[in-house]
Amino acid sequence: MGQTLTEKILEDHLVDGEIATGEEVGIAVDQTIAHDLTGTMAWLQFEALGLDEVQVEVAGQHCDHQTYQPDFKVSDDHRFLRSAAGTYGAYFARPGTGILHQVHKENFTAPGKTLIGADSHTPTAGGLGCLGIGTGGLDVATAMGGAPYYLDVPEIVNVRLEGALPEWSTAKDVILELLRRFSVKEGVGKVFEYTGPGVETLSAHERTVITNMGTELGATTSIFPTDERTKEFFERLGRPEDFVELSPDPDAEYDDEIVVDLSDIEPLIACPSMPDNVVPVREVAGTETDQVLVGSCTNGAYEDILPVAKMLRDREVAKRTEMIVAPGSKQAAEMAARNGLTAELMAAGVNISEATCGACIGAGHVPASDSVSVRTFNRNFEGRSGMEDDAVYLCSPEVAAATALTGEITDPRDLADELDDLEAPGFEYPERYIGASESDIIMPDQAVDDGLVKGPNIDEVPLKDPLGSDLTGPALLKMPDNITTDHIIPATQEVSVYRSNVPKLSEFTLKRVDETFAGRAAEADGGFLVAGENYGQGSSREHAALCPMYLGIHGVLAQSFARIHKSNLINFGLLPLSIDAETYDRIEQGDDVELVDDAVEAVESGQETLTIRVNDDWEATAHLDANERERELLAAGGKLPHTRREFADGVDEEA
Repeated sequence: MGQTLTEKILEDHLVDGEIATGEEVGIAVDQTIAHDLTGTMAWLQFEALGLDEVQVEVAGQHCDHQTYQPDFKVSDDHRFLRSAAGTYGAYFARPGTGILHQVHKENFTAPGKTLIGADSHTPTAGGLGCLGIGTGGLDVATAMGGAPYYLDVPEIVNVRLEGALPEWSTAKDVILELLRRFSVKEGVGKVFEYTGPGVETLSAHERTVITNMGTELGATTSIFPTDERTKEFFERLGRPEDFVELSPDPDAEYDDEIVVDLSDIEPLIACPSMPDNVVPVREVAGTETDQVLVGSCTNGAYEDILPVAKMLRDREVAKRTEMIVAPGSKQAAEMAARNGLTAELMAAGVNISEATCGACIGAGHVPASDSVSVRTFNRNFEGRSGMEDDAVYLCSPEVAAATALTGEITDPRDLADELDDLEAPGFEYPERYIGASESDIIMPDQAVDDGLVKGPNIDEVPLKDPLGSDLTGPALLKMPDNITTDHIIPATQEVSVYRSNVPKLSEFTLKRVDETFAGRAAEADGGFLVAGENYGQGSSREHAALCPMYLGIHGVLAQSFARIHKSNLINFGLLPLSIDAETYDRIEQGDDVELVDDAVEAVESGQETLTIRVNDDWEATAHLDANERERELLAAGGKLPHTRREFADGVDEEA
C-alpha cells in the first residue's frame, strides 16, 4: 500500500511510535516559529528548562502582533525577545518585518520539513509541501531544546480538486466553500491533503491561502504536493535550492475523500460571527459597509495586494467607507511601493498600514459601533475585532475591493457588469521577489545583546504543583458551545501588554464571558469550568490554559475540546474531562463538584472513566482521553515541571 504525503513526511521524521491513525507518534522538528504574544512565555519556559542553545535548524522569533508598540511593556517584550533569540541562537525578525507566516514563507519554509509554531495558522506552510502544525508555546520551547513533538496520527482526508477557478473566484473562495460545506469542528483530528488535477492550476501562493485557513476547519494541518508551480515560486524567491518535489504515492489510501470542482466556485463571504457562516456574496450584496481591510496572514501577500490595486486604479473608495491595506510583510510593502501600487492605492483613498497582525486581533483599526467591517482575514469571532458587538465579514481581496468601491458588499462580477473597463485581475506573480525582510532579520551570528534583557513587566513562569488526589470545588462558570481562546484570554491591546506577566494577565481570564470570573476563581481555592462543544477553538495561545491554571482551576468539563487547547490544558496540568449532553444540561454554575476517584491513582493507572459527584446529590461519568505520556504530564503538574526534570536528568526526549 502506498503512502500519503503526510505519512511520508511523518515517517521521515519519526523518532517514537508507529504511524497508524489514532496512534501517538513523536517526530523530529526541523523548524519552529513564535510571535510576540506567544514567544515571551516560550523563551521564559526555555530559560526555565535550563537549556543553552536551540537545537532545531531554524527557530524564528517574530514581532508582528503589537508592532505599534503602544506601551513600554510591549517594547520591553520586543527587546527581551531580541535578547532571547541572540542568546539562544534563533533568528529574530524585528517589529515591522511582517507577519510570521508570511515572513517565514519568504525566507525559511521548505518542502518536506516539519514546522511547529506557537500560532494556530502555522499550517500556512503546507501550501509549500511543509508539514506545519500549530501548538502551544511550551511545545515550541521543548522542541527548540531538541525534544520530539508528539501528536496523534490524524485521519488523512483527500481533498481532490478538479477543474479550474473561473474569473473573479479565488483561493479564498475555495477554503470558504469547504467551511460552508462543513464547519469549524469538521477538521478536528484530521489532515486535509490536496490532490487531483486542479492542484496544478493553483499557484504556490494560492495554495498557502487555502492551507492557512484550513485551521478554521479545526484541522491539525493541511498540505499540498509540490510541483513545477512550487518550483517556480522558489526560483522567484531566490531560493531554488530549497525546492524538493513531493507527492503521495499513486496508490495511497486515505481515510476519506472530498471532491471540489474549482470551476463551480463562486465569490463567497463568511457572515458574522463565525468563519463557517458562509454564503454566496450575492446573498448579502447591498449591505452598507463602513470599513474594508485587506491583509492578514491569509491575504496580505504582494499577490493579494496587486489585484486590489488593479481594481482601484483610477477609481476612488466610496466616501462612506474607510479602506485599509496592511501588507503581510515589509517585503510585500516594498514591492508594492517599487511597482507603483502604493501610490495608486493612496490616490484611491486607501490607508496603508504597517505590516502587522494588529487589526486581526483587535489591536488597531477597531470598527465603530453599529458598523459593518469587511475583511480578507481568517476569523470573525464575535468581539475579536476589538468591538464586542461587531459585524465582521470575511472574503477575498477582489470582493473587498469591489465593496470598497461601492460602499456596500458587492460581488465583483456584478460590478464588472456595471463598469465596462473593470477586468478580472486574475493571478500574477512578480518577476522576482525583492527582500526587504532580509535586512530586518537578525541572524544568530549577528546577535546584539550579551544576555537576556527583562523589563519590569516580565515575570517568572508560574509552575503548578503535582496533581492532588482530592479534587473538589465549585462549577465556577458554565459556557455554551464554541468558546474561543479569544473569550478566555483576548488578544486586544489592553490585555496583550501583560502576556509576560501571568499574575496580571489572569485578571482578564474569561472576562468577556463573566467579568466576575477571575475574582471568584482566585477566592475559590480550586474549581471547574463547564463548557459545551469545541471548547477552546481558535488561537494556539497557551495563556488560555496557563491563566486558569494560575487561578487554581482543576480542570474543564466539556462536551468536546479543540485540539490545540486540549493539549495546552494537559501541558499545564488541567484535566480535560469530556461529559455527555445530559450531564452538561444538568450541571449548573455554582454547583459543588467532586471528583469521586482518587485523581492521582486514576490518572497514573490509565483509568478512562471517572465519576463526578454534584452537590453531594447526583453522579455522572466523565472521560479522560489521555495517553500514558500525557498522564505523566498531568500527574507532574504539567509539561514544564516534568520536562525540566527530564532535561535535568539528561533524558533527551519529550515526555
